[in-house]
Amino acid sequence: MNALSIDTAARKAWMGLLARTAPARLAELMPDLPDHTVLRGPEVGAVMVCGRVGGTGQPFNLGEMTVTRCSVRLTSGAVGHAHVQGRDKAHALRAAVLDALLQTDDAATLEARILTPLRTAETAARSLRATKAAATKVEFFTLVRGEDK
Repeated sequence: MNALSIDTAARKAWMGLLARTAPARLAELMPDLPDHTVLRGPEVGAVMVCGRVGGTGQPFNLGEMTVTRCSVRLTSGAVGHAHVQGRDKAHALRAAVLDALLQTDDAATLEARILTPLRTAETAARSLRATKAAATKVEFFTLVRGEDK
């Protein structure tokens, strides 16, 4: 598979999924890493997290968040990158290797074996969270009083 033929939106989606996945779950699904060369070893740093007033208004700096980044090259030549929240260097390395592998001819196999179970679990967790939040929803309404007519 050619690096130029990779769908940018699909790559963005799987990189986000790998970054959000618990490190232990990712290690469970892919315990062994193939041969690779580390281009940029796992480095811990910080990024500024921005927010918007009211969700759509003026941007503001919310604060800093710790992230770990890593870049690798497989023996096939595919290059993978990862940025994960926190200080888990093994998580960043594993996510970068998977990013590179998903750009090779093994992508369909990895999609079925790793990404699909992760997506299913994430969707179920979001649904559960939404259900719990909906149970606490309060509806406010105003009754028409007689003197308001």
